[in-house]
Amino acid sequence: MNIYFITGTSKGIGYNIAAYLLKDTNNLVYGLSRTNNIKNNNFVHIKIDLSDLEQVKKINFDVSEQKEKIVLINNAGIIGDIKQIGKINHQSIIDTYNINTISPTILTNKFIAKFQYSNLDKTVLNISSGAGRHSISSWATYCASKSALDMFSLVVYDEQKHISKHKSIKIYSIAPGIVDTPMQDIIRSTKPEDFDFVDKFKDYKTKSLLTSPDEVAKKLINFLNNTNKYKDVIYDLREL
Repeated sequence: MNIYFITGTSKGIGYNIAAYLLKDTNNLVYGLSRTNNIKNNNFVHIKIDLSDLEQVKKINFDVSEQKEKIVLINNAGIIGDIKQIGKINHQSIIDTYNINTISPTILTNKFIAKFQYSNLDKTVLNISSGAGRHSISSWATYCASKSALDMFSLVVYDEQKHISKHKSIKIYSIAPGIVDTPMQDIIRSTKPEDFDFVDKFKDYKTKSLLTSPDEVAKKLINFLNNTNKYKDVIYDLREL
């Protein structure tokens, strides 16, 4: 059986990845999120607030099923306060880094500690953002937290190169593009004085330039099913 741990499965990309995977009865999906909208015999909901690091530290990856492949998908992310530095709520800063960077780091640390020396096919997929590779005014914490996720993935990759081929863990950090998720609703509702590019993001919606979460999910699963073709760590899904 293929085992998938996915954060942020209540909506958006995470929900669609889980729904797509659950079409195959050989897949068992564990969804880590505050709420759950999936009902399937092969889905296990783990209720968690990923901004609460004490909760994250209690997560384990103990599964009793016979495993062929095990995958951790760090998908959950928040945009945080869309304002210039000097105007951002301090708790928003903390929550953004906790969810976008620190929680994925802790989960990956626990995942590798648990499965490093097993003979399973093991992969960590981090959902990054183009904003982590290009600065965007009023998105300081989002850009920085996603940039950190990219660098974290590169370092883990360098570490895993020293592990024997059958024991090493594959890791990738993929930017999915501009996706029609609830995060886009938040961006479009921002006041122009807080975000210079709000009209541009409104245009993405009105001109149907956003990619659907379902399409992104299918591409990500196709990527995971063909990792032997991908030798780098950092990717933009739109270029695959």
